[in-house]
Amino acid sequence: RFFSTVFIELVRGVPLVTILFMFSIILALFLPPESRLDRLLRALLGMTFFSAAYTAENVRGGLQAVPEGQLDAAKAMGLNNFQTTVLIVLPQALRAGIPAIVGQFISLFKDTTLAIIIGISELLFIGRSILNSDPIVIRRQFEVFLFIAAIFWIFSYLMSSASRRVEVALGVGER
Repeated sequence: RFFSTVFIELVRGVPLVTILFMFSIILALFLPPESRLDRLLRALLGMTFFSAAYTAENVRGGLQAVPEGQLDAAKAMGLNNFQTTVLIVLPQALRAGIPAIVGQFISLFKDTTLAIIIGISELLFIGRSILNSDPIVIRRQFEVFLFIAAIFWIFSYLMSSASRRVEVALGVGER
């Protein structure tokens, strides 16, 4: 419990850019030269590290939303701690945490543009590369960035829409 709390509070108190730098530069310094990780893998590890703390906090919030009476009812039915957690508590906690978890996924999807800082080609970098490749194309900046914005909006909307469908199917917000 102590390690989890320290991990969550430390990671949530540091910007994603800092964690990406740590995984890109500092991790490479501490590993032996023959076991160096690829830049993309280091960026993925950093983003996973970052999102794990936020997901843990979202699940914790969902766990706190489970009424105490549910635990009492599980004990009255004779369920042990493992059965109570798996069959009663986690389904309700994850159901309550769906909006926060999906919001975090959407935010993380948009934060992938920060990977350019550590030298990973991402969507905005590719758009800038297209603009810089030909002087004629540079006049089309609005169209290129509008297309990139549309891609981000479409994926964000699809995730949000899927979340709403799951919430309706599970009856989130209804008693």
